[in-house]
Amino acid sequence: SEREKQEQIEVQKEKQRELILQLKTQLDDLETFAYQEGSYDSLPQSVVMERQRMIINELIKKLDMDLSEDIAMLSPEELRQRVDAAIAQIVNPARVKEQLVEQLKTQIRDLEMFINFIQDEVGSSGKAEDGPCECAGRKDGGGSYKPHTRPSGSRVNPEDARKMRETGLHLMRRMLAVLQIFAVSQFGCATGQIPRTLWQKDQANKDYSPLIKKLEVSVERVRQLALKHQQEEHVISSCELQDVPLGGRDELTLAVRKELAIALRDLMAHGLCASSQGMSLVLAPIACLIPAFTSSPQTMHPWELFVKYYNTKNGQAFVESPARKLCQSFALPVTGGAAVTPKQSLLTAIHTVLTEHDPFKRSADSELKALVCMALNEQRLVSWVNLICKSGALVQSHYQPWSYMANTGFESALNVLSRLSNLKFNLPVDLAVRQLKNIKDAF
Repeated sequence: SEREKQEQIEVQKEKQRELILQLKTQLDDLETFAYQEGSYDSLPQSVVMERQRMIINELIKKLDMDLSEDIAMLSPEELRQRVDAAIAQIVNPARVKEQLVEQLKTQIRDLEMFINFIQDEVGSSGKAEDGPCECAGRKDGGGSYKPHTRPSGSRVNPEDARKMRETGLHLMRRMLAVLQIFAVSQFGCATGQIPRTLWQKDQANKDYSPLIKKLEVSVERVRQLALKHQQEEHVISSCELQDVPLGGRDELTLAVRKELAIALRDLMAHGLCASSQGMSLVLAPIACLIPAFTSSPQTMHPWELFVKYYNTKNGQAFVESPARKLCQSFALPVTGGAAVTPKQSLLTAIHTVLTEHDPFKRSADSELKALVCMALNEQRLVSWVNLICKSGALVQSHYQPWSYMANTGFESALNVLSRLSNLKFNLPVDLAVRQLKNIKDAF
């Protein structure tokens, strides 16, 4: 009957479960025995899983994650989102507190400089008044000399000058203490206590998803064109490019320079400014009371970020070192046979772009396009952009907290750009200065 068949199926499932459990036990015993005998190098799988389970449980406790539901019911994307949210709750307060500490340090330094300035002013005025009068005497009709005398009201007594200096210092100390207390009360030490009026409200609400979509579209177009060129085995050499009337502006080159480079520029420029502070940090605690400081900070081109990286890493000294010059003169390997690191290749590329474009006063867009073309030729676009993203000093000092770079670390954009890493390019780098160089060579 149907009932008997169902019972037989249940009995068979139970036997299968027992058999699976028995096989797992025998496998664990066999791995443990082999490991103890020395014929099995790695730890038994049961021991490894037990240690991994202990680590995962500790991480769940430390991150204060809510996993009351069954993990099997959650998708990998939902689990990833929960982990990211838990990590953000720990990392974001640390970043906020670090920014607050830097602001208060700068504020204290500015006030100390102001106190020193007040001290110098009071001290110099006292010394000038206390000094002996060396003015030339006036000879009267009787032949005697009488020194010029100053009115008694304009002379400062040394004791009064000392009292004035002590009073000024006392007032400055009290002002510093009150200002620090007010700063802490305004900023606080909890998450998200920095007033958003430090930056423009319309900028804080900017959405960077259209910029990412634009980058994805440009990357896909460049990828399709590159695959098409590789299939047709059509690679334009640099010698052939000089004979092209439009300077080698084929479809792939136009897509890289007009679409990919522009999309990358716009995404890197999201929240990028000359200084992320936006005002003197002495007045930061009372920024909400001063409407004049709500103006947006000065914008900055992403190419300037690469130049700053080049300067902070002493790129010119690295590229123009005597050892590298000698190796280039005798056509020897510059690194002595060792692999060139992404940092070394990026410094060399920036130096090349600056050397070729700066003498002709090319724009920052042209120099950034040249760098992108060089990165694609060397298959290092992702690694070079990643070096800028991992430079904490540049990101903290030039990106607003609401920017795409500060929020995400540019990770999704790097994943999009990685689709071009396995493709080979032979793009012209000096397209913006080639005609100017030809004119210069002609004369």
